[in-house]
Amino acid sequence: MTDSVRKTVRDNLKKRYRAERYFRWFGVISVGFGLLCLVALFGDIFSKGIGAFRQTAVELEVFFDPDVLGVSASAEEAKIRTANFDGLYKAVLRERFPEVTTRGDRRVLYRLLSTEAAFDLQALSMANPDLIGQTRKIWLLADDDVDMYFKYGRSGEQVGRLSEAQQAWAEQLIAQGAVKTRFNTGLFTNGDSRDPEIAGVKGAVLGSLFTLMVTFLISFPVGVAAAIYLEEFAPKNKLTDFIEVNINNLAAVPSIIFGLLGLAVFINYFGVPRSVPLVGGLVLSLMTLPTVIISSRASITAVPPSIREAALGIGASKVQVVLHHVLPLAMPGMLTGAIIGMARALGETAPLLMIGMVAFIIDPPSGVLDPATVLPVQIYLWADSAERAFTERTSAAIMVLLVFLIVMNGLAVWLRSRLETRW
Repeated sequence: MTDSVRKTVRDNLKKRYRAERYFRWFGVISVGFGLLCLVALFGDIFSKGIGAFRQTAVELEVFFDPDVLGVSASAEEAKIRTANFDGLYKAVLRERFPEVTTRGDRRVLYRLLSTEAAFDLQALSMANPDLIGQTRKIWLLADDDVDMYFKYGRSGEQVGRLSEAQQAWAEQLIAQGAVKTRFNTGLFTNGDSRDPEIAGVKGAVLGSLFTLMVTFLISFPVGVAAAIYLEEFAPKNKLTDFIEVNINNLAAVPSIIFGLLGLAVFINYFGVPRSVPLVGGLVLSLMTLPTVIISSRASITAVPPSIREAALGIGASKVQVVLHHVLPLAMPGMLTGAIIGMARALGETAPLLMIGMVAFIIDPPSGVLDPATVLPVQIYLWADSAERAFTERTSAAIMVLLVFLIVMNGLAVWLRSRLETRW
C-alpha cells in the first residue's frame, strides 16, 4: 500500500469518526431538548395548578339566630333544611362590618364569601340541631376572588376582581387572623360548578372510570377473540388479508370519525341516551379495538411454535391448544396492549364532544346510564372559562389526568414484567 493510499484511508477514517461524533452529539442534543421541553411543560402545569389544592377560608363567629333562620332547635329536619341560611351568613357579615350600611355596599360585602357558605351552615345545623340559638366560630369558604387575592394578589400581582372596598375588608380579616388556606378537599369531592371555589373533578373522574369500564368490557373480549381467530383459525385468503389491512387502517383513523359514527349509530339509530358513560364507552371501544387486536396478535405470534406442537403431540385439540396453552402465555402482552389502548382512550376529547359528553354536569354519576362528563372534556370546559380560579383548576385537572395516565402505563409495565414468560 502506497503512502498516498494510506493517507487517503486515514483521511476517510477521520471523516467517518468525526461524522459519528457529530451524529452522537445530535442525538444527545435532541434527547436533551425533548427532556427540557417536557420539564418546562410539567413545570408550567404544576406551577399553575398547585394552588388549586389549597382553598381560602374565613373564620366568622356565627350566631344561629332562630329569628333569622325562621326555625327553632326542636324543628323537624325538613324545616331546618329550608331555613334561611343564606340570610344567616349575610347577617353575620353585617355584624362583622357594621360600618357597611348602604344596600349596594352590603351586596358587595356578601361576595366575600362563597354561596356555598349557606349550604355549609345548613349541613352543620342538620347534623346538630342544637346549634340553633348558639354561637360558634366557623370557617366558611371564601369567594374565588378572595381566594385569588389572598394567595397571589397581596404580592402585587393583578389577579381576581376585588374592588378596593373588598380588598380593604379582606385585609381587615387577614390582620385579625381570620383568613387561612386549607387543603381543598372539595376539588376531589365536588362535581362541576359555575363557581370556581366549589368546582371539583369528582364527576369527571367517575365519568372517566365508568366510561373506561364499558370500554374494557367491550374492547378486550372482542379484540382478543378477533385476534385469536385471525391468528389461529382464519384461512389465509383475500378476505382475511382485506380484514387485516382494514384493522391496521382503523388504528390510524382520526378519533373524531369514531365520534361521528357513535352519533349516527348508537344515538340516532339505536337511541342510546346522549352524554352517558355507556355511549362514551361504546365509542371509545370502537377506537380501542384496532390497538387491542394488533397487540393481541403480536402476543400470540410471540408464543413459540414448540408450545403448540407439544400440545398437539399429546392429543390436545386445536381449541384446547389455544385456550389452555397459547392464550395464558400471550395474556400479559394482551393486557398490556389493552391498558395502553385504554390510556389513549382516557385522553380523548373529540369523539366524546360529538356524542354530547360536553354537557355541564353537577351531580357525579352513579352508573353508566347517568349523565356524565370525563376528565379531558372537563379540562376543556374549565379552560374556556374566564375566571382566574378556573385556570388553577384546569391545571389541577390536567395533573389528575396525568396521574391516571402514569398509573395506567405503570400498570401495563408491571403486568408485563410480572407475568411475561421469557423464552
